[in-house]
Amino acid sequence: MTPRATVSACATARTGAGVAEYYSAFPITAPAYNVIRIAGEHIRDRAARHLSGRLLDIGCGEKRKMLLVGEFVDEYVGLDHEECPHDRSKIDLFGTAYRIPAAAESFDCVLSTAVLEHLEEPAAALREARRVLKPGGVALYTAPLFWHLHEEPRDFFRYTKHGLRHLFETAGFELLEVTSLGGFWVTFATELNYYVQRFRRGPAAPFVDAFVAVANWLAPRLDRGRLRDEAFTWMYVVVARKPTAAASSPPRERRP
Repeated sequence: MTPRATVSACATARTGAGVAEYYSAFPITAPAYNVIRIAGEHIRDRAARHLSGRLLDIGCGEKRKMLLVGEFVDEYVGLDHEECPHDRSKIDLFGTAYRIPAAAESFDCVLSTAVLEHLEEPAAALREARRVLKPGGVALYTAPLFWHLHEEPRDFFRYTKHGLRHLFETAGFELLEVTSLGGFWVTFATELNYYVQRFRRGPAAPFVDAFVAVANWLAPRLDRGRLRDEAFTWMYVVVARKPTAAASSPPRERRP
């Protein structure tokens, strides 16, 4: 995709139709129905408050997140690696989270969702993201605490909120927030839904679909009020800022 096409796609996203298209890929019979919607709402909320200008999506895949946040930025640039298992035609820059083929301070904001767990050296990747951000630029990330193995063998880590704080601050970011995206019931129901998918064969398929749909309807209702327990969240959203030139300090290495 050329830069002009990327800008045009962002303008199209401002119609709001992209959000419905993004969610439509995961109906209520899909195991990830709830997590897609909850994460999407949190990402859009932070994007509306923090993202603008030129955005880099690190680990963009098919750039579906542009449907969620494209309306908030002027240019949406997607980065992924050559062996990306998704549609490579949507990728604007081929590189890695460790080596981004872009000049320093060339982006106003960075987006990276569910990527940190697939990186052997997440701290190095965060330092590289900081390099390409302009001073004052914002990074919006998500990272899992509880999730099953996926995209093996490139599945390395899970993160607590304390680990995320350590990673981002050590990489030289000013941390604005680390927020859980759910509680026990959404996490439990989602993983149960993924587990029962192995039985979705032949005449059992409609029963599995019905089970998943009921679990998806019930879980977020149980996750409200007193029953919500964020210690079991499946994922966190992180918002961090690169300090301005006056307040900036290089990334530091912490020792135990």
